[in-house]
Parts: sequence; C-alpha cells; structure tokens
Amino acid sequence: MIGQEQAAGSGAGRLKVADLAEIVDGGSKVVNVQGRSIALFRVKDQYFAIANNCLHRGGPLGEGEVRNFEVTCPWHGWRYSLVDGSFSLIPTLRVRTFKVTVTGEGVFIDQ
Repeated sequence: MIGQEQAAGSGAGRLKVADLAEIVDGGSKVVNVQGRSIALFRVKDQYFAIANNCLHRGGPLGEGEVRNFEVTCPWHGWRYSLVDGSFSLIPTLRVRTFKVTVTGEGVFIDQ
C-alpha cells in the first residue's frame, strides 16, 4: 500500500511518519519530510527509509517491488539495498538512507 503524508514538525529531530500497522510486510509508503520524498518500507518487521528517487531517471522507488531487502525501481529495473541504499551493480552508487526508529507510538525517521 502506497500513500502520502506530510510529516509534522520542523528542523532536526525525530518525525513520526507512520503507525506500526500502517505498512504491511513487504509494503511501502511514500512520505514527504521537509520537502524530501522518502520511501518507507517494512520487511520482516524491520523498517527502512530511503530517498524515493532512483539515481537513473528519478523513478519512484516507493512503488517498486521489494524482495530480499532490495527494492527494484518500477521504471527501469535498477535495484537498491534497503539496508544501505547501494545500487546492486555498482555498490558505490547509493541513494540516501534515513535512520528509522520504531516505538510503540509508531515509525519515526531521524533527521
């Protein structure tokens, strides 16, 4: 399930971007945080956040298929690690990742 939400807050800190049950296993949600589009993923009850734009042509990674802790860009098939943002063919190319914190209150991205 892909949705969009404007995260509340400003400046540095921790911003709530989802409720725990909001993203199903293998699913994603696209959020806008301080002008940035960020793709949030849930895999085996772990949450990951990466920049939503593919390095190739800016494709929406939040709409990509997730398999084995990788997301595939729906436009041209570039694959990125959800763990560190690295591109599968050239690991030194990376999309930005964001630290995710999960509490009983929800899923947060640290800025």
